Amino acid sequence: MRILLGSKSPRRRELLAGLDIDFEIVDIDADERFPETLKEGDIPLYISRAKARAYTHKIDVDDLLVTADTIVWCDGRMLGKPRDAEDAKAMLRLLSGKTHQVYTGVCLTKQEGEVYSFVCRTDVSFRELDEAEIEYYIERYKPFDKAGAYGIQEWIGYAGCTSLEGSYFNVMGLPVERLYEALMDRCAVRQAAPDRI
Repeated sequence: MRILLGSKSPRRRELLAGLDIDFEIVDIDADERFPETLKEGDIPLYISRAKARAYTHKIDVDDLLVTADTIVWCDGRMLGKPRDAEDAKAMLRLLSGKTHQVYTGVCLTKQEGEVYSFVCRTDVSFRELDEAEIEYYIERYKPFDKAGAYGIQEWIGYAGCTSLEGSYFNVMGLPVERLYEALMDRCAVRQAAPDRI
């Protein structure tokens, strides 16, 4: 079986490579808009499925496509990737001194459609961040390609994260522990009733 990773994220590529599984990268251009009625983990699950739908017609019979999407959820709001530095600052001010949730939706798809999908949640707590720290992090690390305007594996995670409950790798963008189990159990997955996309 050929595993395809449908992601432009260098972090997802690095994480999947850490499992010592052979895979290929495919470029997917999908509409990532979602219904406003969706909340929390339903959002990245919907988007991961949309990414899969955008590529299903290119999947061969022996291919298994992996798509994923990650969001940050805080105070009833979804935080995606910041538009610019001011937007990033606003996001980090919102996260400062609070516990927020990171959700990643993952979808495994074969030629005939979706075979398995799941959502992983991690609770992340930050201490109070002062304005100088927020500005330093944004100017130095430019986290404009990261949901919630931060990378847990960067300076802000070292200096600001006080606790984490759940998968650390989920916060980086791919819950590889759950994904590994799903990939190793793919024969059983095929026998399960598919949640079609």
